[in-house]
Amino acid sequence: MTDAPYAALDPAGILQALFLAGLEPDGRLLQLNSYENRVVQAHLDDGRVVVAKFYRPGRWSDAQIAEEHAFCAELAEADLPVVAPLPLQPRDGVADALRLSALTPTLAHWRSPEGAEFRLAVTERRVGRAPELEQPETLAWLGRLMGRLHAVGRRGRFEHRRRLDVQTFGHAPRQRLIDSGLVSPETAGRWINVSARALDLVDAAFDRHGPLATLRLHGDCHPGNVLWRDEGAFAGPNFVDFDDCCTGPAIQDLWMLLPGERDAVQAAQWQLLDAYADFTDFDDRELLLIEPLRTLRMVHHSAWIAERWNDPAFPAAFPWFASPSYWAQQATELDEQIERMHGI
Repeated sequence: MTDAPYAALDPAGILQALFLAGLEPDGRLLQLNSYENRVVQAHLDDGRVVVAKFYRPGRWSDAQIAEEHAFCAELAEADLPVVAPLPLQPRDGVADALRLSALTPTLAHWRSPEGAEFRLAVTERRVGRAPELEQPETLAWLGRLMGRLHAVGRRGRFEHRRRLDVQTFGHAPRQRLIDSGLVSPETAGRWINVSARALDLVDAAFDRHGPLATLRLHGDCHPGNVLWRDEGAFAGPNFVDFDDCCTGPAIQDLWMLLPGERDAVQAAQWQLLDAYADFTDFDDRELLLIEPLRTLRMVHHSAWIAERWNDPAFPAAFPWFASPSYWAQQATELDEQIERMHGI
């Protein structure tokens, strides 16, 4: 990936890209929180407010993004509260600067005046607050919607998106971390050892489970990607940011919705799953994969930061990364995961 990939993306360029894509921005922009992509709220002359997403160069292919967009559209057509990308209608005579992807009209390639190229998608804006996961009613509502989402997810399959497995989300990112030079035996020797032992236990847990029933998933369904609306046509939970949608086991989209307090997890888990089972089947054996999946997420997250360390936004956002204290903390947390996985 390119260092500082968004250096050529300034407000003037964003407005130009939206205009060439057939929209009428009125000049008001607000950058939204996103480390991976550049996500900007834009007001239009007709009173609408949209969200423009400029994908990080080099991360996904057009085919992978097209599958993300098609999945969102399929979910929206099934009356699920998902914000699907809008079809774009480029202005005449702008093909040198902006063209639609050959795979979907919801994805455009925009070339800046300096020659930098970005892929662009636009959705309607939908606002909300964080869900109150301690409330049984909230968990039941989320469980029902996730059951419906997964029922749709089982109807088809991804051909190009990633598969959530131990190699892709565990061993491979761990090796990339070590190869990056940011993890050295002097600063992270204990982490190198502990992460290897932790992933051995993750391998063993998946081997014990046997063949997994997999489906199309949101993939990153943490509470920050659920917007709760108190009123209106989309009252209740709304699922956003399908950037990490993938193929994997159903439990991946469920475990991150459980409350953080471990003594409350068991009761919450059954509230979530009872409602989920009203719409689709769930294999209870997948509950034994929660801690292995949490371990994969920890390793993968560290590798994600390392792979973007040359982007100036990342040292500013994660100043503690690559310090001995960070790796000591990560090693301690992986030790705790080892204890939990020994108990399953």
